[in-house]
Amino acid sequence: MNGRQKAFLAVLVAALVAAGAIALWPAPNKPAAAPPPPTTSPPPIPAPSPSKTYPYPFYPPGTCLLMPWISGVKDSTVTPCDQPHDAETTANVVMPEGLADDRGMNKALLELCAPSFHAVQQQKNGTDLYNNSPIVPLTKYYQQGYRDVSCTVTVSNQQPDRKMTAPLH
Repeated sequence: MNGRQKAFLAVLVAALVAAGAIALWPAPNKPAAAPPPPTTSPPPIPAPSPSKTYPYPFYPPGTCLLMPWISGVKDSTVTPCDQPHDAETTANVVMPEGLADDRGMNKALLELCAPSFHAVQQQKNGTDLYNNSPIVPLTKYYQQGYRDVSCTVTVSNQQPDRKMTAPLH
């Protein structure tokens, strides 16, 4: 083998070694796949989370109502606040544990609802046009563990027209 052949053989071996190294070399990380194209249909609407239900009237603050003892309706009934109504829910409170009877529940609720009632009185220039009228659940519901109660304000029976015609706030 002459010098030229040896050089050719050396180049050939080097090329084969390089080709083998390249073939056995780990592949580089591939780029992430492109995101799928946007769909034309709207995404599904998530189901609302289940809300707590009560076996007695319970309303969020700002709800206007017709009340049985004022309007003669069978049950408290939600009505638009710009329509004549008897009451408006001003707060929701939680009754404490350990109440034994209706009298104790009534007393506790009047105290718990007093701050929202006084806020309405102050907003209306300290007038006595309104009554603190929490919606009191039956004792049996309290004994079953229901403690959430709606505080409402009604127009005083000292007023000739016992209806409100606008929201309190």
